[in-house]
Amino acid sequence: MPATMEVFTPTRPVKDHLRELVVQALLDLRRHKKLDFDPATLQFEVERSRVQGHGDYACNAAMVLAKSAGMPPRKLAEAILEQLPESHHLAKVEIAGPGFINFHLSAGCRLGVIRRVLELGPDYGRQPADSAEPVTVEFVSANPNGPLHVGHGRGAAFGASLANLLEWAGHRIQREYYVNDAGRQMDILAISVWLRYLELGGIIVRFPDNGYKGDYVVEIARELREREGDRLRHTALDVQDGLPADEAQGGDKEAHVDALIVRAKALLGADDYALVFRTGLEWCLGDIRDDLAGFGVRHDSFFSERSLMTDGYVERAITMLRTKGHLYERDGATWFRSTDFGDDKDRVVIRDNGVTTYFASDLGYLLSKFERGFERAIYIWGADHHGYIARIRAGAIGLGLDPARIEILLVQFAILFRSGERVQMSTRAGSFVTLRQLREEVGPDAARYFYVMRGNDQHLDFDLDLAKKHSNDNPVYYVQYAHARICSVFRQLTERQWTFNRSAAEAARARLVEKSEHDLLNEVMDFPDLVLSAARNRAPQQVANYLRGLAASFHAFYNDQQLLVADEELRNARLGLCAATRQVIANGLALMGVSAPEEM
Repeated sequence: MPATMEVFTPTRPVKDHLRELVVQALLDLRRHKKLDFDPATLQFEVERSRVQGHGDYACNAAMVLAKSAGMPPRKLAEAILEQLPESHHLAKVEIAGPGFINFHLSAGCRLGVIRRVLELGPDYGRQPADSAEPVTVEFVSANPNGPLHVGHGRGAAFGASLANLLEWAGHRIQREYYVNDAGRQMDILAISVWLRYLELGGIIVRFPDNGYKGDYVVEIARELREREGDRLRHTALDVQDGLPADEAQGGDKEAHVDALIVRAKALLGADDYALVFRTGLEWCLGDIRDDLAGFGVRHDSFFSERSLMTDGYVERAITMLRTKGHLYERDGATWFRSTDFGDDKDRVVIRDNGVTTYFASDLGYLLSKFERGFERAIYIWGADHHGYIARIRAGAIGLGLDPARIEILLVQFAILFRSGERVQMSTRAGSFVTLRQLREEVGPDAARYFYVMRGNDQHLDFDLDLAKKHSNDNPVYYVQYAHARICSVFRQLTERQWTFNRSAAEAARARLVEKSEHDLLNEVMDFPDLVLSAARNRAPQQVANYLRGLAASFHAFYNDQQLLVADEELRNARLGLCAATRQVIANGLALMGVSAPEEM
């Protein structure tokens, strides 16, 4: 008789327990010379049964491993059952069809979920801390040259939710924002601020076609003028005399703005230009921090691109590539032979003027992640960065890093709709919808939920009207209403001068025999499995879908059963189920950065 195997604990998902039972049976078969392969190296699934009457979970191990075992699937399934360890969490195990193994959970296992949820509370579904590899998750990382817009919002919501999931799955997580504070776009911001500063002082200089035109630039310029007065003033002739024509003047807008940057640096001098540059950077970065905080998104680190040079990461990355023989000289520049590692063309790391490229900074930043002790690096980028993936992977291989430990997840665009019409946006022209405006219109809860309802690799049509509806058509309202409804039940309990007794609920759990009660119990039980699945698949949308299903099961249970019945034993049993459901809804919403209101 196989030994009893009790490895299921409050923090272990049911599926993991069942999988380990099957693995143990396969190992015993191997030990008895009935199998000649290592079953632990092969993949099989344990999933919720989709057909009523086929048990609670189904396993396809016999189907998947039959060829390797050299026996028909059903015969292998029978052999597995003969060696399957006993478990108090199983009422019955049977074979169905050509060889599926169906598990029927015991009543004690199913009903015991209420006690587990209430004991663990906000930690129900969370795996032990630091039980998985440390991971750095870089997300948002918008250039600090203006306010965050709704496109950045989707990356923020996805990244924050994914980081939460990975943390709940046992990883030590660092949430990082990579601050692009050394690039040309920051110089364009600096001269945009300076020209508005001059304009506020009565010096009118033609604003470049490629400048940043948003109202926030005027606000930064006004702060600069209040602090510096006329000290940074120069005449319009000094600023624009001899500049190449702009695009609207029949010229090249890039050449024009670059010449304007050179002119500003010459007129202001290094220190004052740095002052203007820093004023724009700090204002935008401060605004971004405040905006993210209002959106419920936090970062552990704001990592400066400029620090890559001062801390030597870029120099070390280039030296490593040179030592490994991956660099060559051509036309005065230094090139990385990235085509050797799957890129479509080689990349310059040092220009012919001796200045390192943005790609060199990317390599230094990548190197820094692993030198700082992380075992996995997750990048979350906008879909327009798809072309960067191959060069980053090539750079990782060139540096001797394991590319399997580097994940690049792309977030597709979010398109806003109001009254059925698409909301038009243009970032450079300053006519975009900011994340702050979206939060103020629909609220941070609806924004966070709507952003992650669909997979990050799918386009998202964000219906502003639906997000503001207080009806069951609005998915976030529907889920939050379930939580508030449970809170209302407990308020009514108090009004009737009754109390909820957890111990009595535990003792009376066998009274939960109705289908709607069992359906709700199954949903509550699935939460730890859901957390691990969503984390492993990098899929926060699974949490959103799960919560909607959980809310639907609760509403069905609420409509099917009377909760505040005179029968105290039954009342406590049902209130225990309500309390467990409320806790799981709150935990799931917390993973998404959404509140769990007590009243609506």
